[in-house]
Amino acid sequence: MTVSSVTRSTVRTVGIDPEPLQKSGIEVALLTGGDDKTYAVALTVALVSKGISVDFIGSNKVDAPELHDTPFVNFLNLRGDQNEKVRLWRKIIRIVRYYGRLVRYAAVAQPPIFHILWNNKFELIDRIALMIYYRLMRKKVVFTVHNVNAAKRDSKDNWLNRSSLRFQYWMADHLFVHTNRMKAELPTDFAVPSSKISVIPFGINNGFPSSAISSSGARKSLGIKPNAKTALFFGQIAPRKGLEYLVSAMARLAASGGDFRLIIAGKIERGYGSYWQRIHREITGAGLRNKILEKIQFIPDEEVELYFKAADVLILPYTDIYQSGLLFLAYSFGLPVIATDVGSLREYIIEGKTGLVCRPRDADDLAKSMQEYFSSELYSRLEKGRREIQDFANERYSWTKVAEITNGVYQLLLEQR
Repeated sequence: MTVSSVTRSTVRTVGIDPEPLQKSGIEVALLTGGDDKTYAVALTVALVSKGISVDFIGSNKVDAPELHDTPFVNFLNLRGDQNEKVRLWRKIIRIVRYYGRLVRYAAVAQPPIFHILWNNKFELIDRIALMIYYRLMRKKVVFTVHNVNAAKRDSKDNWLNRSSLRFQYWMADHLFVHTNRMKAELPTDFAVPSSKISVIPFGINNGFPSSAISSSGARKSLGIKPNAKTALFFGQIAPRKGLEYLVSAMARLAASGGDFRLIIAGKIERGYGSYWQRIHREITGAGLRNKILEKIQFIPDEEVELYFKAADVLILPYTDIYQSGLLFLAYSFGLPVIATDVGSLREYIIEGKTGLVCRPRDADDLAKSMQEYFSSELYSRLEKGRREIQDFANERYSWTKVAEITNGVYQLLLEQR
């Protein structure tokens, strides 16, 4: 079976060539957990570019035109609505219904490979019960490990968490990770054989809408002066993100003079309202209210470009993390990044070319790096440099490479089966 071409939106999302497609004979069920729309959709389109047929197990939250317009994709909205603003009994009914649908699907599903991108909210069910069930249904299970142990990262680790993680990693036929450091951590912490681990690029994040609006137009829209040296903190607000160190660094920059601005855009992660209130008091106490633009809310997809085009640099002041999709989102807009040296962030930054790296939990060193950046050629020629960063990222972290590695693993598993 051949298809004349993939859709224009598909090509834009992952940068694949719009050539005729032919089925490879590989079928896979992609279990998204109903989250991370941009990654899940981009991976799906990349797999389709290799002729792989995909059952996309999703929700209203991850629904996208590409899932309906792209050949070889079967969108199955098993999760449905995930609106948090409903009564508890409705949430219970929704989750029970979803697991019931998932179990029924696995019993009759044609794809021999189940590729898990994210577990669902009740992770013990996914890590233990569902893994046993999938294997009983004679499925080959692939798991993309975005975080080796998120609970450890968030200082919430315990015996049950580690044991259930170990069980899921042991039950999976193959694991994907995004960095060599993560690949080394799995055998050390969870006794996973290196032979069942593959490193794949994160995949450049080109899934957000991008219009013809210029940097100056984006600044005008957000009320930022054209020549202000503007840094961006984007995404959910939680202690591991290290926002307090960025606010302290801004206080140091403000004291040194110069027109520095900071945009904080993103919603507060559940359970960390008091953390944000403490930071907000620090902003007020340091006299930074007129230096910081606060957009403490969920940022719709169509507005994301405003913040990345208005900014001169993205700041990732994290205290603990494995990797960050935000770095690749910044690169997709040609925006340099200043990141702390935690997890594998250093692996993704070429200092002086795509950004800078500084010490974690050190406001002085972060302020120094920000001053260095705003005095650098990378900043002074940013408008020209944006295209260079985009080209670099599209080549090194292309979805084509992700699809090639993933397809190779699928083929190997099918041969073993």
